[in-house]
Amino acid sequence: MPSTLPRISTIVEPPIYRAVEKLAKREGVSLSQKTRDLLLEALELFEDESFESLVRLRAKNKTPSIPHKEFWAKRGLK
Repeated sequence: MPSTLPRISTIVEPPIYRAVEKLAKREGVSLSQKTRDLLLEALELFEDESFESLVRLRAKNKTPSIPHKEFWAKRGLK
């Protein structure tokens, strides 16, 4: 049964193709599945890097923070 999921088509250099093909064979999965797994891993790393940048930026902020309850109390919410 054909997949109804969206597709991405890309062109890669032969060494990259062979590396992904080798990984897929070693893990017993299709080339498509291995490519998907690698893309997901890359996206997670990118997301982690983005969050880390945000944390570093917030750590530089020397403004004193207030407790959670106090923050919402000032806004009339509990």
